[in-house]
Amino acid sequence: MQEVLAMSQKERKRLKVLEQKVEGKLTVKEAAEIIGVSERQAYRLLNRYKTEGDKGVIHRLRGSISNRGYPKELKEKIIGIYWRRYGDFGPTLFSEKLEEYERIKVNHETLRRWMKQSGIISSERKKRPHRKKRERRKAIGEMLQFDGSHHDWFEGRGEICCLLHGVDDASGRVFLRFAKSEDTESVLKTLKEYCQINGIPNSIYTDRYSVYYSEQKKTEYQMAMQKLITKTIYANSPEAKGRVERGNRTLQDRLVKEMRLRRISNIADGNKFLIEQFIESHNKRFAKDETLADIHREADGLNLDNVFCYETQRQVRNDYTITLKGKYIQLERSEAVLPIPGQIVTIRRYLDGSLHIFNCEEELEYTEIEHQPEKKNVRYYPPKENHPWKRNPFGKAKYANR
Repeated sequence: MQEVLAMSQKERKRLKVLEQKVEGKLTVKEAAEIIGVSERQAYRLLNRYKTEGDKGVIHRLRGSISNRGYPKELKEKIIGIYWRRYGDFGPTLFSEKLEEYERIKVNHETLRRWMKQSGIISSERKKRPHRKKRERRKAIGEMLQFDGSHHDWFEGRGEICCLLHGVDDASGRVFLRFAKSEDTESVLKTLKEYCQINGIPNSIYTDRYSVYYSEQKKTEYQMAMQKLITKTIYANSPEAKGRVERGNRTLQDRLVKEMRLRRISNIADGNKFLIEQFIESHNKRFAKDETLADIHREADGLNLDNVFCYETQRQVRNDYTITLKGKYIQLERSEAVLPIPGQIVTIRRYLDGSLHIFNCEEELEYTEIEHQPEKKNVRYYPPKENHPWKRNPFGKAKYANR
């Protein structure tokens, strides 16, 4: 039975050239130049070809373990570590944590190959619908994609919460905070903190969730963006803001496992970890901001408390009171000019819960009272019979005796 030899294209080329040399059609020097080796190596290949035949062209290490390969014991040790502690990690994250916690440095592609060989992962890729790629914006701060991701971030160790996730469209730089839910107060607090740290973005891209968008009247978010002169852009589908959606999927993998290793189980500790460690390391690894211009506007000189707040308006009564949620508020005299009765004042409740009243952007002093002030008793003095009003009729009365 004839032996079947497996050869690479390079080895087949060498075999063809050596056959030409044996037939006398090429010299050793010419053969060495064609196959890209020295004359000395060409003589070695020729001798092996004459002694062993076609098999002499095949590399001697074919089918054996590479001299540069990892020991079998190390591979078995690493696979054992994976099953004991990192059972749902992907190859890339496993490689990072293996070096960080176990002091073992192995390339993630090597780990991927070992995991495939052990049946941990498969090589099949998930089929996804093809979508046309939208080019990134050209500068940092040109557009911020913002979304909330509801997930069991603490894997049952704590309450289910929401991760508020902002990602710069140009650089991929993230800004993250945990909150109980994606409500108005949490969104405003997160965006206020973003503006204090990074500056004011040119536009913000969100979905049409009720916190961000309403057809009837402007939401607190829309009013805040109007004060900042920040353009609001709304997506018609989750796929439209794919960068932040893909980021949510990545964070639900990497961030969850990072917090598991540190036994984080509540929102306060989670936010502390985000601020002190995770955001910086994540941006250092994934953000691309070295050569990009930053066009965030400075928030200096702008009172962000008056921007990110709950705002409403009320009309001043004749007794200089206004009503808010069934309670009465008495406006007091101060350095600011009091509004006249019937005038509209602006009421702002800051995110810390404090109440502030403004007339033409000047803050007014006030006192909260439980009941409406009593009306003063005004004595009525009827006119006498000889009063000019009685003697000189006016209106229709002056035509009565005609």
